[in-house]
Amino acid sequence: MVASKLYVVLAALCWGLSGGIGGILMADGWDAFVVSFYRGAIGLLFVLVWLALRPNGSGLASRRLWFWSAIAGLGVTGNFAFYFMSMAQGSVAVAVTLMYCAPVFVYLVSFALKLESPTPLKLTAIAVVMFGIVLLTQIYDISAGSVTPLGVGAGLLAGLSYAVFIFGFKYAAPHGSPQAILTIAFAVLATITIWPSDVDRIVAVLSTPDLPLFAALGVFGAGLSFVLYIVGLNNIAPAVASIVAMLEPLIASLFGVVILNESLVGSQIFGMGLILVTVTALSFDSNV
Repeated sequence: MVASKLYVVLAALCWGLSGGIGGILMADGWDAFVVSFYRGAIGLLFVLVWLALRPNGSGLASRRLWFWSAIAGLGVTGNFAFYFMSMAQGSVAVAVTLMYCAPVFVYLVSFALKLESPTPLKLTAIAVVMFGIVLLTQIYDISAGSVTPLGVGAGLLAGLSYAVFIFGFKYAAPHGSPQAILTIAFAVLATITIWPSDVDRIVAVLSTPDLPLFAALGVFGAGLSFVLYIVGLNNIAPAVASIVAMLEPLIASLFGVVILNESLVGSQIFGMGLILVTVTALSFDSNV
């Protein structure tokens, strides 16, 4: 259990770094679908190598594996695309905050499907972490016109899509290996996002100075991070995984401070503290 939570924490660190990288690419003028395509396509190459190294028990002959993996693929496609759309319409902080409404969706689906029962500890943890993220990202203090309705809607849809991915993977897991599920999911993502992307822009990435950033985004934002996250998700409840993974906005904010020379005010630091304390408590409480 502790090791599984550690995997999720490491995945969150990777996602936090990839969020900062994605912010740089969006600031450089790259389209949200182009960024999403490369994040998924490079992640696909990563998990294909994993599948080639460990082909046993893949379950690729199972129709249920393909079905639920495709559902997971739709979820991760929406998560990536809507997240970057929200970022383009507002800011990284607001996009991350809205996307991390996902635990609310995860809990609602978990309760509806009777996969887990609500407890005061779970409800309190969600409330504390969400409050910490609000303080950290300062979504309550956005200036007029800085975030469009499209940005808000896209951020919430990114969170809903994230929940779809979690449950798609959970139902696919009994029928095959994680590497097979991820391969199918990322193949779905690459197939869907290539259509709305400008093909010329996709090709142009290969000769741009931003290519190393795209490669890093794919490895940290899809390949390595999802492998760690999926392995961890196999042994802990999806709602708990969602809460622990909320280290991502913390790391993304630190990325902004160290790399982009941004600053943090007192309320943001307090929000960081709330997140860290709650995540630490969850990591050491095996009953959660």
